[in-house]
Amino acid sequence: SALAGFMDQGESIEEAVAREVMEEAGIEVKNVKYHSSQPWPLPYSIMIGCHAEAASTNINMDTEEMTDVKWFTREEVLLALEGKNENLRVPMKIAIAHHLLKDWAYQNI
Repeated sequence: SALAGFMDQGESIEEAVAREVMEEAGIEVKNVKYHSSQPWPLPYSIMIGCHAEAASTNINMDTEEMTDVKWFTREEVLLALEGKNENLRVPMKIAIAHHLLKDWAYQNI
């Protein structure tokens, strides 16, 4: 799936993306771009999907929040989208995370 979290009061979307990625994966990001949104089942909530560029590839995972964080190549994601990668399963097509991965893999961003 994709990294996710909740926005803090007074925080911009870009700030929330940078903070959540840093908290969960220890990766600094830049050039955060809005992708799309999806209604979320929690009351009064919406999932906002964004793409960002990593400033480094070093991962420093938060072991309390995450069980695994990995980098995948575009080719690995493309194979997973076709159901041909045993090491990576993509979220269902109804999930915003699926569309984030798909658009990145097919370079539609």
